Amino acid sequence: MKLPSDLEIASQAPLVPIADIARAAGIPEEHLEPYGRFVAKVNVKARGDLARQPRGKYVVVTAVTPTPLGEGKTATSVGLAQGIAKIGKRSMLALRQPSMGPTFGIKGGAAGAGYAQVIPMESLNLHLTGDFHAVTAAHNLLAAMVDNHIYQGNALNLDPQTVAWRRVMDVNDRALRNVIVGLGEAADGVPRQTGFDITAASEVMVILMLATGLKDLRGRLGRIVVGYTRSGEAVTAEQLRAAGAMAVILKDAINPNLMQTLEHTPALIHAGPFGNIATGNSSVLACQLGIHAAEYLITEAGFGADMGFERFVNVKCRVSGMQPDAAVLVVTVRALKMNSGRHRVVPGRPLPPAMLEENPADVLAGADNLRAHIAIVRSVGVSPVVAINAFPGDHDSEHEVIRQIAREAGARVAVYRGVAGGGEGARELAQAVVEAADEPQDFRYTYDLALPLKAKIEAVATKIYGADGVDYTPEASRALKNFEALGYGEFPVVIAKTHLSISSNPKLRGAPKGWRLPVREVRLAAGAGYVYAICGDMRTMPGLPSHPAAENIDLDEDGNVTGLF
Repeated sequence: MKLPSDLEIASQAPLVPIADIARAAGIPEEHLEPYGRFVAKVNVKARGDLARQPRGKYVVVTAVTPTPLGEGKTATSVGLAQGIAKIGKRSMLALRQPSMGPTFGIKGGAAGAGYAQVIPMESLNLHLTGDFHAVTAAHNLLAAMVDNHIYQGNALNLDPQTVAWRRVMDVNDRALRNVIVGLGEAADGVPRQTGFDITAASEVMVILMLATGLKDLRGRLGRIVVGYTRSGEAVTAEQLRAAGAMAVILKDAINPNLMQTLEHTPALIHAGPFGNIATGNSSVLACQLGIHAAEYLITEAGFGADMGFERFVNVKCRVSGMQPDAAVLVVTVRALKMNSGRHRVVPGRPLPPAMLEENPADVLAGADNLRAHIAIVRSVGVSPVVAINAFPGDHDSEHEVIRQIAREAGARVAVYRGVAGGGEGARELAQAVVEAADEPQDFRYTYDLALPLKAKIEAVATKIYGADGVDYTPEASRALKNFEALGYGEFPVVIAKTHLSISSNPKLRGAPKGWRLPVREVRLAAGAGYVYAICGDMRTMPGLPSHPAAENIDLDEDGNVTGLF
């Protein structure tokens, strides 16, 4: 039987007043800042009161290398939280806020799916409480102050050719990837080439995600490097006297947003950094609050275990001081069939008919990808649970192949049917996760921060991706040497690469061997607190497809949203 649309399911669901959701999670009402009846911000001051409650188990949801359509990590996270509640445990979610770019583009919203959703889903997928707009405004204020500083005499001797601080907006618009500002009369500014990124790619968004409080937020904003002087010295937001005003714009955005699932499980929604060029995780603050508000806190890391999960471990966990008790690895039949190299999946198009046919051999041919991701989770000392996200067109024989692969690799495995069945459809997975989280873990980072930057990049490339080594352009090598000279050598690293392969080449499927990671450029995110290496052509401002989702979104006569998915 065909399910109603996500929006239809969400719009028909009964909502519990948000004060009741908070009360069930032990969040004192004085720390709530309501945004209507069903959404509230939780003041970060609640962390002190919640810390007196026992610490729950910490579970991170990741995935195998996904198809361009995504494999349902958010839906699995939501359903898992509901499933844990079904087996008599208190649970909570900590998720990223969706960007409106994908919502209006190809992928659609990110509130979950079917009967595993966070509601009200239209609020979550659109403006929510305005955090993304606050990040946009704070980021663009700094951009304006950079150009104004150059126009007003450039007392800091900032070299315009080195300015790396572009502008942002939360809509896909390829026409803004490269622009020239300052054209017109002399009073209109100093002409220079720049461009726009999507708000989820902003360093300010990562800072919001990693900040542990207002003081830390303010300090990180001040450390943002916008460019360099002609003698090579870093120019910061603090020197431009912009950081204070940026912090004021973000003073409410730092508070996580409290919502609920279809089954009234509490969900903290906060921050939304990109998963391929940034950290791809929800906020540290949401997790620090949520870990004391439930017996099990479920969070999600963007894309596969080689991407968001690696950054969860080596960046987020270092800041939060928290360590995971289990990791859920979402896998689908279609993802493994794609990783067999026998099928091609195109964004915005239906799956190839041959991919929908019963074919356990194709699943087995893509199994190396699953094995590699299980190994990544194990490499940091965390117990993996493989969640087979079941789609209507799947076949039992194909699921059985996945079960066998997972068991041979020493992982627990469960079929997840939460999209169609809600919490009931996630009971098997919930039980497996509870068992895994009760095991003693041997958590460890992939690298030591005292290592040189190149050694850290090479550790991720070889230990996580399976590369034979790393090749740097001369420009990248010079940049790394310069960052160490400027005092940023003990930062963790983020590697910006494709999410469609464990390697840096999106065409390489499965678990590629005999390749080297090419680092063509290295950039500094001093406020966020990491150095990131760019491998390949990474788009920080997506474009719209020929028929974007926005074409179908509208209001009915009663003011209800239609066409959102």
